[in-house]
Amino acid sequence: MGDIILYTTHCPKCKVLTLKLNQKGIQFTECEDTAVMREKGLQSVPALQVGEEILDFTHAVAWINGRPTS
Repeated sequence: MGDIILYTTHCPKCKVLTLKLNQKGIQFTECEDTAVMREKGLQSVPALQVGEEILDFTHAVAWINGRPTS
């Protein structure tokens, strides 16, 4: 699996994803750079990049929930 990047502005939904990732023990990096987010074509946050795939909030929650706790 590739790197996991959370694109965040620390909004309430961003905090939910951060909490869920931490609860599952999933290692990730945060990107707070809105210029980078625009370059990637993101129109809303949070977004979770898993390898080459970028997931919106709903799909990111589903992905996290499907991971075993480490």
